[in-house]
Amino acid sequence: MNKYLLKLYITGDSIHSQRAIANIVRICREELNNQYQVEIIDVLEQPHRAEQEKVMVTPTLIKQLPPPLQRIIGDMSNTQRVLFGLDLLPSELELNA
Repeated sequence: MNKYLLKLYITGDSIHSQRAIANIVRICREELNNQYQVEIIDVLEQPHRAEQEKVMVTPTLIKQLPPPLQRIIGDMSNTQRVLFGLDLLPSELELNA
């Protein structure tokens, strides 16, 4: 199985940041069977990293591995959307085929 490399960009200790961290950790534990690494990047502490990745809004989750690169914006509370973004759910088109 592929190992997932995820980067979660947050802004400080805001409620949105806390919620995004809790949600992505929960989703990874439930769905990725210890085949993941999540790096939390606070854009207040490391603005150059956000600039490099062109992150304009937080929270933003970037799936580095496995390809393709995906971005998910928000507090990760929509589990279906996050799973789709991680390529763990088929698209609506595939479901209806």
